[in-house]
Amino acid sequence: MGVSEVENGINFAIFSQHATAVTLCLSLPKREKLDWQDGGMIELPLDPRVNKTGDIWHICIEDLPRSEVLYGYRVDGPRDWHQGHRFDSSIVLIDPYAKLVEGRRHFGDASAKLSKFLGTYEFESLPFDWGDNYKLPNIPEKDLVIYEMNVRAFTVDESSGLDPEIRGSYLELGINAVELLPVFEFDEMEFQRRRNPRDHMVNTWGYSTINFFSPMSRYAGGGGGPLKASWEFKEMVKALHGAGIEVILDVVYNHTNEADDANPYTTSFRGIDNKVYYMVDGNGQLLNYAGCGTPSALVNCFLFTSLKNFFTSCNVGTYNSLLAIPSTTQRNTLNCNHPVVMELILDSLRHWVVEYHVDGFRFDLASVLCRGTDGSPLNAPPLIRAIAKDAILSRCKIIAEPWDCRGLYLVGKFPNWDRWAEWNGKYRDDLRKFIKGDPGMKGILATRISGSSDLYRVNKRKPYHSINFIIAHDGFTLYDMVSYNYKHNEANGEGGNDGCNDNFSWNCGFEGETDDASIKALRSRQMKNFHLALMVSQGTPMMLMGDEYGHTRYGNNNSYGHDTAINNFQWGQNDVTWHEDNWDNYDSKFLAFTLHDNNGADIYLAFNAHDFFVKVSLPPPPPKRQWFRVVDTNLESPDDIVPEGAAGTGSTYNLSPYSSILLEAK
Repeated sequence: MGVSEVENGINFAIFSQHATAVTLCLSLPKREKLDWQDGGMIELPLDPRVNKTGDIWHICIEDLPRSEVLYGYRVDGPRDWHQGHRFDSSIVLIDPYAKLVEGRRHFGDASAKLSKFLGTYEFESLPFDWGDNYKLPNIPEKDLVIYEMNVRAFTVDESSGLDPEIRGSYLELGINAVELLPVFEFDEMEFQRRRNPRDHMVNTWGYSTINFFSPMSRYAGGGGGPLKASWEFKEMVKALHGAGIEVILDVVYNHTNEADDANPYTTSFRGIDNKVYYMVDGNGQLLNYAGCGTPSALVNCFLFTSLKNFFTSCNVGTYNSLLAIPSTTQRNTLNCNHPVVMELILDSLRHWVVEYHVDGFRFDLASVLCRGTDGSPLNAPPLIRAIAKDAILSRCKIIAEPWDCRGLYLVGKFPNWDRWAEWNGKYRDDLRKFIKGDPGMKGILATRISGSSDLYRVNKRKPYHSINFIIAHDGFTLYDMVSYNYKHNEANGEGGNDGCNDNFSWNCGFEGETDDASIKALRSRQMKNFHLALMVSQGTPMMLMGDEYGHTRYGNNNSYGHDTAINNFQWGQNDVTWHEDNWDNYDSKFLAFTLHDNNGADIYLAFNAHDFFVKVSLPPPPPKRQWFRVVDTNLESPDDIVPEGAAGTGSTYNLSPYSSILLEAK
């Protein structure tokens, strides 16, 4: 499948069971702009008597360049929508197996918001050099600590101090595991292709996949394109592995970017064989179990939160019949347990493990992957089993988000073959309720902290199969959870109707930002309480990028469409002041700096590697605070480390030879 180099040329192969005609479209010269839609492509109709084997259409072409060729397909077939077909031969489609995808080069470039996407290939470059001493971290699941993050948002803010050409790219991503929000090719400008309530937004999260094999090309530094994106992704993985950090990808196999029948955005699967790639009902209409798309669909997506208790208390027959009811909002849902689609997903996963050396996957709305071709839940989903049993994927962490947007809530019950871990949504909800002070939660808190045995003490499952989290990318940040009782999503353009209503948050006495010192202090304590509980709980902890410094989205709990400081890591919030003006002195062996805290709890550190005393002039502490000595390595135990801090530090400190100090502003 896809493009491969063979002895006598370049071979192209694509699946379509129901197509009656397939045309390969090629653009040979290197182009600064994708003007191929204006007739600049070579079109080669495939003869089904020669170029078709079973349901695979294929052609081998001699003397093609080995790189910089753009390609796609026109596919025609039955036009009967009521049979589930959506063929349209006027559209040049992306090969589902394209390993690289070319489109606009710069993220969020509004001048190219209507740009098209095509597959490309590269057979000229030498293989990536992983290095002679390179090795996979292979961290045991029981030791994993996960940091959920967005590649672009981590460094794109100017406070990162990086060159603008490489901010927000793979190259400068730099816990023992990072879980990256989607990095498959997606169209961040999809909301702006037509007038709608969300046409002011840019899709920064990426849960709208165009292609399952190609890395997001606009994450390449300097608009370098798909090949550079592929190369830099490998550089990122190599660097993280060198630091002992594993790479887990958040993958979206439950739906794609191609939208619904009301506002289709046909780029690939829909036009190649809609009836195979997507779930359709008996009338050929698209089914919706992923809950993404129109504003009403986004509202539907969060209904399961309030319905899950009802669903889990139903008898099995009622439960299954309810779960098989399609949503009234049409949206594509990938037909994951169809044999052809299942093999596509497995091939995609293997590609990321073999080609890019990733260490695991978190499956978005994984309960969708547990549904049959008609949408009904399966007790032993073929795809889920195949992933668990696959030899190439055997070293990988596999993590399910065990619910979908039609109520299939499988926390603690996800089909697992003793391999699958789960995002433990019950842990999140129960910890939030206890720490904000809800009554009747003590017993369940004990269960959650000690490994959620009510959910995971089954067969050979272990506590580490519970991915414990308080905060994830969707929902409140940690700071917002202790600062807002209500979501504030007006900026999303949907009248505040999107996003989850059941946040189990507490604003500590005031909604939003405040100058009240007592409320700010309480919020700080609550954030520490949450983090402490998370880190001592049995299971695998996961924290969200930015929570370490108290990142705020100002109460927006569904910030997927904001390419701004709302989502971007604010490096200035981790501010450091270096007390040094003598950097070029080769003989200097003294260094001092202050780590600043949003709430005034600054920390001062100084290191003296000289063989003589150094009298230090201390910086003034924040207002209404004084310096307390927490560490002085020159002192005898127990005075060398005083966790609560020792008072009496003045404006100077006489630092002993070969010693260091840590002072805290209290």
